[in-house]
Amino acid sequence: MPQQRMDIRMIKDILRLKLQGGLSHERIAQSLSISKGAVAKYLSLAGAAGLDWVSTVDLDEAVLERRLLGGGAALSRVVEPDYPRVHIELRRKGVTLMLLWAEYRAAHEGQRTWAYTQFCGHYKEFAKTLKRSMRQQRRAGEKLFIGRRALQERSHAMAFRLVSPYALWRTSPASMRHSQTSRMLSSC
Repeated sequence: MPQQRMDIRMIKDILRLKLQGGLSHERIAQSLSISKGAVAKYLSLAGAAGLDWVSTVDLDEAVLERRLLGGGAALSRVVEPDYPRVHIELRRKGVTLMLLWAEYRAAHEGQRTWAYTQFCGHYKEFAKTLKRSMRQQRRAGEKLFIGRRALQERSHAMAFRLVSPYALWRTSPASMRHSQTSRMLSSC
């Protein structure tokens, strides 16, 4: 679970207590009820950004956040791939997730995108939500299926159906006996 970002006013208090008050990390952590690690983190970010207390006092919260954390929430959002399109593209011969990931990165250059492992993980989560179905794609006349059923319990006649995925049901005459139809099918 991602950590929640500390409020910018709290970060400003950390900077004030350290840079103006000269308190230790431990004293700052005790006074603000936060960890020493959080104090060290935000002080190192301020040092990397070249901030001192004099320049920090005049900054508003949005500017301070941009300078410390590298942008607001809008800049930190990841551009989501079009997973339905990715799923359709994977059906094509020679298309891999690596290829689609490279296209995704190239299409959104300069923006924050997923790394390859995250891209694959999010795609797999998307694929789990899809309805499972078996779509058999064949050319017309490539395969025929034979089905049978008894017409009535009293008669011994069997109906056979030759089924093509592209044609209507065709039923053989129901006047043959089961033994005749068995011989007819075994001779095929």
